[in-house]
Amino acid sequence: MKKIWLLGFGFFSISITWSLYNAFVPFFLEKYVHSVALISFMMTIDNYFALFLQPWIGNRSDRTTSRFGRRMPYLMIGMPFAAVLTMLIPFHTGLFTLLLFMMLMNLAMSLYRSPTVALMPDITPEEQRTKANGLINFMGGFGSILAFGVGSILYKSNPALPFLVAGLITLLCLFIVSRFIKEKRDGVNISPTLLSDTAGSPSATIVKPSRVSFRGQLDRTTVFLLAAIFFWFVAYQGVETLFTLYGKNHLGLSEQAASFSLTFFSLAFVLFAIPSGWLGGRFGKKKIIIVGVCGLMTVFALVGFAQDLLVLRALLLTGGIFWACININSYPYVVATGTEESIGTRTGMYYLVSSLAAISSPPLLGLMIDIFDYSILFYVAAISMAVALLCLFLMKGRKQVPHKFHTPGA
Repeated sequence: MKKIWLLGFGFFSISITWSLYNAFVPFFLEKYVHSVALISFMMTIDNYFALFLQPWIGNRSDRTTSRFGRRMPYLMIGMPFAAVLTMLIPFHTGLFTLLLFMMLMNLAMSLYRSPTVALMPDITPEEQRTKANGLINFMGGFGSILAFGVGSILYKSNPALPFLVAGLITLLCLFIVSRFIKEKRDGVNISPTLLSDTAGSPSATIVKPSRVSFRGQLDRTTVFLLAAIFFWFVAYQGVETLFTLYGKNHLGLSEQAASFSLTFFSLAFVLFAIPSGWLGGRFGKKKIIIVGVCGLMTVFALVGFAQDLLVLRALLLTGGIFWACININSYPYVVATGTEESIGTRTGMYYLVSSLAAISSPPLLGLMIDIFDYSILFYVAAISMAVALLCLFLMKGRKQVPHKFHTPGA
């Protein structure tokens, strides 16, 4: 699992950047835009790029061959650009430059997000992927804690500081991942035919690239699983994007207190990331996901009644545990319903539906807040989780896919 911990630095950089972006960029936008719905729409720019680019890049990376591997070239291009553009965001001079930096940063992030995620199953045997996903999400969750906890302190000192630190961390993480993860050496997707035909060749450790169609992946199990992912991300993305404004305008919290409250959610997620991966491997991914959906639906319904800060943070702490049950097991479940050759493609599908949710959720919830008030936020989130639960019950059993090749003892 040493390589998984090292790969976790890639997830760490992604998580810390997105958490800072979601927590503090709405405050920048609020200076120029006075509609919550419009702010929410602008905050979904990244998901428009993800909607079109990430499925294509994930599929493209399945067929990429280079001396660096299938996924690493995308990291080596996207991460430096994302780091620089993240650092530029707080130095905007108006709404135009703010939106420009946001769009360019999101474009750069879209170049490497799917390949980074696809690296995990590339270097991990199928039976260990829920545990591995727990480890790398532990790293990602730790990034969120730094973003909401330390980031809120840095933001209070100077709004530019968290973004400067995040950019430098991204560059450091790129160095660590590219230095210690070698796809041709560490990959577990090894074809016996390739090994016998090309003994001694560096390319022998890479599955021969083949074209994988999106349509061919869409059986009943996958369709309802993707639908469930869509609806629980509608709830999660809407809450994450709008929570700081909810805390400030509905509960009367300061900007620092509102962003710091999210630390409790992230802390619980981090602490339960590894146990939820173990539970998914022990009792089944679907069962643990259902427990998480039921629990988070209940938490969101109760948050709507919370007026006391201590109660709110206790509920967020509990919600983070249930979110770990969902998030840690869902991506390995998506990958497990496909073949080894389709890992990048199915990674892109996963991000396609999560991006669709992230695009539609904040503007929709923001519009409902404009029409009603902030109290509607968590009730709508709870309803969306209920629909996700229904989709899980409509699924057939897990599709068993034979694994064509695998490195012994990997």
